[in-house]
Amino acid sequence: MQLKFPQFFVAWLIIFALTLGGCTSGIESSNTSPTSAATTSTETVSKTTNESIPSIKDLPRLEGKATVVMTVNGAPITIELDGINAPITAGNFVDLVQKGVYDGLVFHRVVRDPQPFVAQGGDPQSKDPKFPANRLGTGGYIDAKTGSERRIPLEIKPKGANEPIYSQTITEKPELQHKQGSIAMARSQMPDSASSQFYFALADLSFLDGNYAVFGNVIEGFDVVNNIKQGDRIESAKVTQGAENLKSPE
Repeated sequence: MQLKFPQFFVAWLIIFALTLGGCTSGIESSNTSPTSAATTSTETVSKTTNESIPSIKDLPRLEGKATVVMTVNGAPITIELDGINAPITAGNFVDLVQKGVYDGLVFHRVVRDPQPFVAQGGDPQSKDPKFPANRLGTGGYIDAKTGSERRIPLEIKPKGANEPIYSQTITEKPELQHKQGSIAMARSQMPDSASSQFYFALADLSFLDGNYAVFGNVIEGFDVVNNIKQGDRIESAKVTQGAENLKSPE
C-alpha cells in the first residue's frame, strides 16, 4: 500500500519519524533534523566502505539470509533477514535474537493515525513492567563483555552497488526499501546510533528510504503485525533458518 500524503503531512511525518531513534541521549535527540543526504561519488564510497570503519570488525555479520519467527499475541510473524545487502544490520539483529534480547520486550510506539506508519519495539528497558512508559525508546542493548551499549553504523546499499555505504544517508534508491512489512533499525539523529530498536513499516514509506537501514521483510504474518497495539509484548523471537550464516567476531 503506497500512501499518498498531502505535502504538509509528509513534512510533518518526516519530522515525527525522527523519534524512531531516541536510543541514545533521550527525547530531545529525536526532535532534530536528519543528517543531510550524502552523495555517492567514487571518493565518498571509498571512504564509507566497511574497511574504513575500524569497529565494524567487532560486530556480528550475517553472510547470507536468515529467518526469524517472532511471536506476538500468540501468533507468529516470519521475517526474512537479508545479510547479502545489509550484513551488519541483519547480523546484529540475529545475534540479539539468539541472545534472547527481544523476548518479553514491548512495542512502545505504534502509529496508525492519521495514516499507517510504524510499529516500533526493541528497547531492553521495556522488559521491566515498572519502567516508565514515557521513557521507552531511549534504551539500547548493553553488551555484557564491554558494559557499554552496542551501536552499529548506518548501513545502506544503493541499488546496483557492490557493497553498502556506511555512516551516512544516501539520495539514490537503496536495494532494501521501506515497503509495507519491511523491518528496519531505529536510530537517533546520529547515523551510527542504532542498537536494538527496530520497526515494522505498516505501509510503503518511500520517504524514509536512504535515511534508515532496512534489513529484511515480513514474509508471513503481516496481519499479526498490522494488529500490534502499543504495549503488546514480543513473547519470543527465534532463528529458524540460516543461523549458520551468522559470523561472530573472534
